[in-house]
Amino acid sequence: MAHSINRNPHPDFKKVETSRPDWDEATRFRYTKTVDPAWKFGDGANRLQGAEDGHRKHIAIDPYEDGRPGAFNYKLLISGIVPRPIAFISTRSADGRTTNLAPFSYFNVLNHDPPLFAVGFACGLADAKDTLRNVVDTREAVINIIGEPFLEAANAASVDAPYGASEWDVSGLTPDYACETVRCARVKEAVFSVEVKLDMLKEYESRATPGKTTGTLAVFEGTRIWVREDALNEQRNLVDPAVLRPISRLGGIAYARTTEAMELTRPKFQDDLGGQEALDKLKKNRQTN
Repeated sequence: MAHSINRNPHPDFKKVETSRPDWDEATRFRYTKTVDPAWKFGDGANRLQGAEDGHRKHIAIDPYEDGRPGAFNYKLLISGIVPRPIAFISTRSADGRTTNLAPFSYFNVLNHDPPLFAVGFACGLADAKDTLRNVVDTREAVINIIGEPFLEAANAASVDAPYGASEWDVSGLTPDYACETVRCARVKEAVFSVEVKLDMLKEYESRATPGKTTGTLAVFEGTRIWVREDALNEQRNLVDPAVLRPISRLGGIAYARTTEAMELTRPKFQDDLGGQEALDKLKKNRQTN
């Protein structure tokens, strides 16, 4: 039996939203220390891991157990794998007559040389909706990163509009056709955007319903990277998160701000850990404790 996904957990969302604090405009991105700056090799979890946490049970979930709706796996995964970056994808039909703009949080960067990006579509090619249909036909797109200044507009672009209806009109965002390697537009309000060409598509068959295609993986190669000048350092190799103000996805209908960061240097086996001798000591200590 098919189970629909209830994306709104509130019977009256606007009433719930009204009861919440206003957006804190004074909050600005900042760096803080880590929880335990004095952490040493072998120390394990920091003080945030309470003593009682070690006694709590974990529950193993078979995603295909009898009677488990497939929608449950969707809700579980998007609430547990967080925060997730969002690919705000701009595409254009092959004939150039229609355009599309939609957010996807099954997304991440895979490599830098060449720049590779993965986007997951929860459908097969035969059931492709606007974005995937355009990607199949044109093999190109623009991936934009959503920032705080246009969160509401980006969310509006997720509307279930029919093919041919432009989310640019729904969102009120500005298409910029100055792209150099693709025909579709980038979002002018976005601090960071990447022109991409399709590298590969792979469909996946449902495990719960054999014979039904339920997912398509698209791998894109970046051909141009656009960064707003005030967010870019002099070497043109870093984006300032305080200017980017990226928005990520959580579970349900929740989004998250990125307002704090901690920095940790990557340790070196010989110089910082002390090499194999130090590792052997740590191993011995674990075995005796």
